[in-house]
Amino acid sequence: MAIPDDLLDALMKNYKKPEDLIGESGLLIQLTKQLLERAMTAEMTEHLGYEKNAPA
Repeated sequence: MAIPDDLLDALMKNYKKPEDLIGESGLLIQLTKQLLERAMTAEMTEHLGYEKNAPA
C-alpha cells in the first residue's frame, strides 16, 4: 500500500532537521507507536468480540 504524497507532505511540514524525523520524539517514533496501538486495539476487539467500553 502506497502512502499518498499529500499525507507525507502534511506529516513532514514541520521537518527541519534529522532529529525531527528519527530523534527520540521524532515522527518515526510517534507513527510507530500510534500504528502499533491501533493494531493492538483492533486485535483485542477481534479477540474479545466487542469494542472497548461497549455496553454489556
